[in-house]
Amino acid sequence: MQDEKVIHFTHAGIYQGKTPVLSDVNFEIDHGEFVYLIGKTGTGKSSLLKTIYGDLPLQGGSAWVAGFPLHEITWKKTPYLRRKLGIVFQDFQLLMDRSVEANLEFVLRATGTSDQALIKIKIDEALRRVGLATKGFKMPYELSGGEQQRVVIARAIINDPEIIIADEPTGNLDPETSNDIMLLLRHLNEEFKTAVLMATHNYNILEKWPSKTLRCINGKLQVELPESISS
Repeated sequence: MQDEKVIHFTHAGIYQGKTPVLSDVNFEIDHGEFVYLIGKTGTGKSSLLKTIYGDLPLQGGSAWVAGFPLHEITWKKTPYLRRKLGIVFQDFQLLMDRSVEANLEFVLRATGTSDQALIKIKIDEALRRVGLATKGFKMPYELSGGEQQRVVIARAIINDPEIIIADEPTGNLDPETSNDIMLLLRHLNEEFKTAVLMATHNYNILEKWPSKTLRCINGKLQVELPESISS
């Protein structure tokens, strides 16, 4: 069991339907590591992320994510895998007819938490971590775009995931708000040792906060260290 790494891909094939997207994929992410995922549109970033959280089946090779073998996992086990992951979408995907607290409670109940006292503790802690301790009663449409993204991050961390999978978390935000969200993600990574895999098109972010990077290019996945990264 490859439990020493939060993610470990070996000679893996990434497909979109029957179409190969990335071949011979080899990389690993340690617990507590911050890693970027970059590449032009259509090079396989989204397909790789969907494979990691079980939305696309692995085809060829082997891969372990949060202790789950993607090369053997069944659809029945996929929800248990996702409980170990905190997924941050670019387009928020919040329930607009429920308060911030109700959005977070929905996730907790859907993943098996039923104790009301524990639910309140988890919600209060998640909102505190993302700087929204006083905004739980608000409706999502009453919040700014940056605040909504903070709610999405709170939703992602509420079950203490082993890794946050962030798909273009700053893509719809202005530069100042993007900076704030990056500071939050780096803080969660450093303070709570939560691993982060973040897909981005913003090379300014890579320059400001350099870290190991996975680059999708020409049907392959390259692993690059900060000093070798260029657009």
